Amino acid sequence: MRRTLTLTVAALVVLGLVAPACSSSKRTSDAAGTTTTSVASAPTGAITVSAASSLTGAFGTIKSDFVKAHPGTTVTLDFGSSGQLETQIEGGAPADVAAFADIATMQQLAAKGLLAVPSQTFATNRLVIVTKPGNPKGIKTLADLAHAGTVALCAAKAPCGKYAAQVLSGAGVTIPTSSITRGEDARATSSAVANGDADAGIVYVTDGEAAGSTVQTVAIPAAKNAIASYLIAIVKASGNEALAQAFMSYVLGPRGQAVLKDAGFGAP
Repeated sequence: MRRTLTLTVAALVVLGLVAPACSSSKRTSDAAGTTTTSVASAPTGAITVSAASSLTGAFGTIKSDFVKAHPGTTVTLDFGSSGQLETQIEGGAPADVAAFADIATMQQLAAKGLLAVPSQTFATNRLVIVTKPGNPKGIKTLADLAHAGTVALCAAKAPCGKYAAQVLSGAGVTIPTSSITRGEDARATSSAVANGDADAGIVYVTDGEAAGSTVQTVAIPAAKNAIASYLIAIVKASGNEALAQAFMSYVLGPRGQAVLKDAGFGAP
């Protein structure tokens, strides 16, 4: 009798020790009352992330880190102007995650019922003036852009173009239309200055940092600057929502945030 009691107690102890280790499992019962246990599996497969061009460097690193942390997954990055990406997604282009540089374009996807979950802000950015190395035109303020020669600005409908217009208008600066060259997104606009096709330009702080020694930066005072909010969401038409959610969580999590901070982005 004592042996039986000892075995029973031992069995209960083992069950008590094992239960916490199985906390990630899910128990279900069918109509007959039979209980089955299934363990949640890690997300696998592939996703496409449509992201603002200013995220090129940061998301390139995040992608590499994410794939290493999730073996067996593939992440394809599709960069471009947020406005262009929004139009493509609306037209049915394959995308699982959208990461845009402004609130308005994300709101358009939400208003048309194209998001699986509400978007979340994951980073912020500001604008900066970039010039040719050495700043040969001696640009010190936004006002100097009015007579700086050729000035590169993002496309008028691109978020970086809208922010630049907001900043210039707030500072009371008008650049002659004949002096403006437009880039389809922030990266292209920064490259116009780096390649010598423009004397100066207005881009995101992160693009100025990414350009390195190919440009020189001139800060725009906080009081005259604009804050760009970056939002991320899962596209409703996603064919792999589990992996899309995992990627979104990674961007919002400590590892993704550390990469964004290193790239010059501000906190959400």
